Amino acid sequence: MAGNKSVVTIDVAESRATFSLRELCERGECHAELVLKMVSYGIIEPIEQAPSAPEQNWEFDLEALLRLRKAMRLQRDLKINLPGLAVSLELLDQVDAMHRDILRLRQQLAQLSRGQGDE
Repeated sequence: MAGNKSVVTIDVAESRATFSLRELCERGECHAELVLKMVSYGIIEPIEQAPSAPEQNWEFDLEALLRLRKAMRLQRDLKINLPGLAVSLELLDQVDAMHRDILRLRQQLAQLSRGQGDE
């Protein structure tokens, strides 16, 4: 089965870029309605703005774009509905945080082990 694969390339300078709703939809290859639903479920979030700002004025950061792409892959590949997608992404975020913690703790342990060997 041939998959429809796409590659997102991001310049380092673009990492601080912001995207309008239209730009996010273009780069994420999705419709605005889907983005609005994902925002309502907390899957992605616009950059902080006034609560009364209309959706057309929302701005998104690179993290939101990457999360949108991940969400769309999960939804496409696993056929997950939006509430399930929100829970799945939250769990994946927790797993990533635990991996970072384990790496940090291993580094600290290695430093302590090296320090004790010097005595």
